[in-house]
Amino acid sequence: MILKPYLHQSQPTITRYVSQSFNLSFNSFSHFFCSIVNSSKDEDVETIFHIINSSESTQNLKESLKSTQIYLSNDLIDKVLKRVRFSHSNPLQALEFFNYTSKKREFFHTSFSYDTMLYILGRNRKFDKIWEVLIDMKKKDRTLITPRTVQVVLARIAKVCSVRQTVEGFRKFRRLVLEFDTSCFNALLRTLCQEKSMSDARNVYHSLKREFKPDLQTFNILLSGWKSTEEAEGFFEEMISLGVKPDVVSYNCLVDVYCKNREIDKAYKVVEKMRDEEINPDVYTYTSLIGGLGLVGQPDKARDVLKEMREYGCYPDTAAYNAVIRNFCIAKRLGDAYNLMDEMVRKGLNPNATTYNLLFRCFYWMNDLGSCWSLYRRMMDGGCLPNTQSCMFLIRLFKKQEKVEMALVLWNDMVEKGFGSYILVSDVLFDLLCDMGKLDEAEKCFLQMVEKGQKPSNVSFRRIKVLMELANRHEALRKLSEKMSIFEPRIKQRDPETDFDRISS
Repeated sequence: MILKPYLHQSQPTITRYVSQSFNLSFNSFSHFFCSIVNSSKDEDVETIFHIINSSESTQNLKESLKSTQIYLSNDLIDKVLKRVRFSHSNPLQALEFFNYTSKKREFFHTSFSYDTMLYILGRNRKFDKIWEVLIDMKKKDRTLITPRTVQVVLARIAKVCSVRQTVEGFRKFRRLVLEFDTSCFNALLRTLCQEKSMSDARNVYHSLKREFKPDLQTFNILLSGWKSTEEAEGFFEEMISLGVKPDVVSYNCLVDVYCKNREIDKAYKVVEKMRDEEINPDVYTYTSLIGGLGLVGQPDKARDVLKEMREYGCYPDTAAYNAVIRNFCIAKRLGDAYNLMDEMVRKGLNPNATTYNLLFRCFYWMNDLGSCWSLYRRMMDGGCLPNTQSCMFLIRLFKKQEKVEMALVLWNDMVEKGFGSYILVSDVLFDLLCDMGKLDEAEKCFLQMVEKGQKPSNVSFRRIKVLMELANRHEALRKLSEKMSIFEPRIKQRDPETDFDRISS
């Protein structure tokens, strides 16, 4: 039986066609309008970002923001702070902007804005400012101080301070966070696992575990970091003894540590135990097995795991394919690696920057510029933007073979599409341009970088400066010097540990 669309009998046929035509037009208009709105928002983000970077004083910042008449919504502020974070811009100017917006009547920052601002300050070791922002958060809305906030702050402290000072920072949150519980304890452990050592995390766990009741997440955090099978097995046994039931993440950690230590038989026994307990291995389980098989020199068997996991109803993702591709790259079987990339696409998966970097590394060490360039074009045509590692493989190979045109294509793509680290890539690029006597190109790239709010390194600037002085290009050098002076006002760097002790006292 064919179901016909419901239509009032008295409605003329022509009305239906007019309505459909109107709907199509309206949908097209909506799509066009949304595109304009999104484009406008992006322009607003860039405008505000430029003001933050170029303002010489707080008053100048405020006046410039007012003159734009841009409505500073939560969404816009989130995007601006994210832009500041990833561009490594001036943290104190960003804080001035943050404070300016927070003083608006009945305005409250989102938790994302707070956490991003704290990250920016922490990365620049402005610990005194961090605690000022946190106290302000507590006054305005204490619920915004979450375990994620705790981890953001502690990660920045742990980056430059001792374990003792990190734990002291953790204890200060007792007066700030609404519920100082196991989730905060887990944030501390995760920070120590990432920024310090597993031994430090283990010691802190044992010293504080009576204050905070360890839960499943506690053990999963600790299990995920061990490289030693003995340590991982020990925590797994303690987990069982405390009555905490392992989940798929717990077992995956055990499988992973066995695979990394080339104990493949033990890893497969854990997988069998998972199935016995009716815990289905997931894509992470199989990806670990693939990596382990690669370590013991069995790339073909690792590829077979892709088929095996499908039979169990678990479908490979990009990371699983990357693990198999990595095995073939290590074995120098690039044909098989390319075939797997093509298979990924056929299966509806898009290769990511990691996929391409595996091949870029091979071509770089083979000094194969042609294959490297073809891979880059394929990457860009496929809509996958390179990351910093991709750019460094490329720019170093261009410098090695003195390919200025290719290097400038990469640089212009970076400027236009906003990928990669301008600072790292520019150092190699300026070396190449100066070696080849391309001062005009070096000057242009220098100005593009400054326009993006990025400071060229002093080493690169000095090299360009010497060449411009030899070429008697004094006016061009004067302009570049003025641009560099924008980045000069900086507070003298203090010792972070002494600074932290002073603030904590």
